[in-house]
Amino acid sequence: MISGVAVALGVAAVSCASEESRGGAGTSPPVTAIAPSQPAGTPDLGSPEVVAQGIDVPWGLAFLPDGTALVAERDSGRIVRVAPGRAPEPFYEVPGVVARGEGGLLGLAVDPAYTESGYIYAYFTAVDDNRIVRFREDTEPEVVIDGIAKAGNHNGGRIAFGPDGMLYVGTGDAGQRELSQDASSPNGKILRLTPNGAPAPGNPEPGSPVLSLGHRNVQGLAWDRAGTLFAAEFGQNRLDEINVIEPGGNYGWPTVEGAGGADRGFIDPVLTWSTAQASPSGIAIAGDTLYVAALRGERLWTATVSEDSAADPKDFFRDDYGRLRTVEVAPDGALWLTTSNTDGRGDVRDGDDRIVRFPAR
Repeated sequence: MISGVAVALGVAAVSCASEESRGGAGTSPPVTAIAPSQPAGTPDLGSPEVVAQGIDVPWGLAFLPDGTALVAERDSGRIVRVAPGRAPEPFYEVPGVVARGEGGLLGLAVDPAYTESGYIYAYFTAVDDNRIVRFREDTEPEVVIDGIAKAGNHNGGRIAFGPDGMLYVGTGDAGQRELSQDASSPNGKILRLTPNGAPAPGNPEPGSPVLSLGHRNVQGLAWDRAGTLFAAEFGQNRLDEINVIEPGGNYGWPTVEGAGGADRGFIDPVLTWSTAQASPSGIAIAGDTLYVAALRGERLWTATVSEDSAADPKDFFRDDYGRLRTVEVAPDGALWLTTSNTDGRGDVRDGDDRIVRFPAR
């Protein structure tokens, strides 16, 4: 059951089996033509500053209007407030978090109208499902959406407000790969919701929260300066993906991993890596540069984004920090990066897990 959301897509119009490949005849336009505002400057990757350490499996990271960051601890269910030159401060503890495997307290997002509403949004694994709640610093959480199937892995979990003010959600297939192509399921999808949790107006199928389908496990969402949505997706054994998201687009899982699905009506990724090189979680865009935090690859990837494409990938910090989970651009243009070495799969280093800031120049 999904609170406030009807996921009955009915006919297979949203499955896009008859759509052409990306960029060909019959494709939808980018998800939004609204250009997001971006801070000036370019992150200086040669000037790292550790702003916090000893964080317990950091996952979600979102900025308040004053520039301080909220960081979600996956296993504890706590949210801490972080700022340069200050020790992390307790901010909130989300009740009902069940942290097993890759589940727990995952993505965070700050309401674009935070100064008026005071709302923080959190995606987490509960007893029976994955769900999103919203809360103020001094209130109990209220459910925005629930009923997203959970599992020991493939829980998705990234949430972000787009430049159109809608809430975007990356989900996983919860280890049930058939759900990705099931139009009635929220799993293996990118969802687009109003801040109250209703299906957003303008979605491909009226009354449905689904923006795109055929995804395996989406943990990265970011918009370029033209308003195009990019998403990161974990592959299975071969190829990880960066996709440009089109309304109603079908990205092929489980039929296709990586490229090669265009002749069957699926949308091919714009960039791929081997799973050993990447396992991409969070992504961010500053200017024309896409930043990708790699877990198994233990490095930060960059690529140049232009005209709904991503090219010229380069890697940084290979083996310097270990597993990397989340990357975000702060209001002042600095790039923030979180390690994920205490998540049960990494080699724990002194000070882990850490949050590293790269100032904008």
